[in-house]
Amino acid sequence: MTSTSQAPQSARSPQPDHLGHVIFITAAAAMGGFLFGYDSSVINGATVAIQQRFDVNANMLGWIIATALLGCALGAAIAGRIADRIGRIRCMQIAAVLFAASAVGSALPFAAWDLTLWRFIGGIGIGMASVIGPAYIAEVAPPAYRGRLASFQQAAIVIGIAVSQLVNWGILNMADGDQRGELGGLEAWQWMLGVMVVPAVLYGVLSFAIPESPRYLISAGRIADAKKVLVEVEGTGIDVHERAAEIEEGMRKEHKPSFKDLLGKVGFLPIVWIGIGLSVFQQLVGINVIFYYSNQLWQSIGHDPTSSFLYSFETSIVNIVGTVIAMIFVDRIGRKPLALIGSAGMAIALFTMAWAFSYRTGSGDNVSLPDTQGIVAIIAANGFVLFFALSWGVVVWVLLGEIFPGRIRAAALGVAASAQWLANFAITKTFPSMSEWSLTGSYIIYGAFAALSIPFVLKFVRETKGKTLEEMG
Repeated sequence: MTSTSQAPQSARSPQPDHLGHVIFITAAAAMGGFLFGYDSSVINGATVAIQQRFDVNANMLGWIIATALLGCALGAAIAGRIADRIGRIRCMQIAAVLFAASAVGSALPFAAWDLTLWRFIGGIGIGMASVIGPAYIAEVAPPAYRGRLASFQQAAIVIGIAVSQLVNWGILNMADGDQRGELGGLEAWQWMLGVMVVPAVLYGVLSFAIPESPRYLISAGRIADAKKVLVEVEGTGIDVHERAAEIEEGMRKEHKPSFKDLLGKVGFLPIVWIGIGLSVFQQLVGINVIFYYSNQLWQSIGHDPTSSFLYSFETSIVNIVGTVIAMIFVDRIGRKPLALIGSAGMAIALFTMAWAFSYRTGSGDNVSLPDTQGIVAIIAANGFVLFFALSWGVVVWVLLGEIFPGRIRAAALGVAASAQWLANFAITKTFPSMSEWSLTGSYIIYGAFAALSIPFVLKFVRETKGKTLEEMG
């Protein structure tokens, strides 16, 4: 991305002529984030039914759920090249098609491997959206509003998670609380996965209503078109010729880093290892276990399906609240203090959940927790999500955008993001088997990673609050 922080004041207007239109453009692009959150979480409502329908063991269930994350890694890897070759808008449209195809295919599978394949295809769309959405927003947002508009992506993700849980709960109620209850010739869980086609189609339609990135237009030699978009998003008060020339000059000076630039004396450069560490710790605390498996988790300790869906929806609301808190305080108290607060809070919550689950009694479909421990488990789970959302959920992405020197930023971000997807895959794949082994043991392990993240942050992570990117380099 071209930096515009040093452009002369005459080159831009303090406020676009049509700020509402700019917000619409940003919101449309952030629909990719909504689908990202929705598709990541919607499977939560179907895990128990899928295991019953296809008679798969915990290991195979882990593959069905987690294979989407391998697709994510592939989608993230190819999105940038596709966007540079055919444009940001076309890349969004490809992602929308993949989302829609995955929704239909996942709703109508004929075998476990078939469902796994459609999950992988949907994952490619998720990975593409996770890259192209923030990049497009950064390129079209007026400089004075870039930070606030960029937050639309994260907000859309957590809203997508919440909406998926609400839709799942509504479908379950229509099926009288039975995930395999029949509705219109399909089972309830099939509708849960199939409904994703609606926001996928909306994302595709909206992509036809927003302009191409001026940066891409300039790279493609369409200077006149780029100037029209610049006036549209930054206002008539800018010197559009100077602004276009500034972007073109910035692109010409850009250094495109290679993998070799990331290497030091022993493996990666130390700063790259820090970025990888942040990404891996963010996933090893087990946050996606809550979003992928919480319905199954609550049912495994004796709650009925309707109640478990309601708990999952409530947790997604807590996630939104925590994200808002992080957006408010990340520039006020700093990235490092917020991360430390989150680590401590998550560790306490996870160890508390482990204690509560140690009181589980019974086996098979006849399991339960004592009332006191059941309430404690629910409170602790929500506390875990809250502390994650107000800290590591936002802070890690902020830090990854700031800690790397400019000459390696893009390549280092790619490595760190790949590490995050792989760690996510590892946790998601192993949880079904781990939960059969011991829920208490699983949450002790996740809590240990949360605790270990405290000395990691204290020793290796630099505070970036109030510093320019050049100072960080």
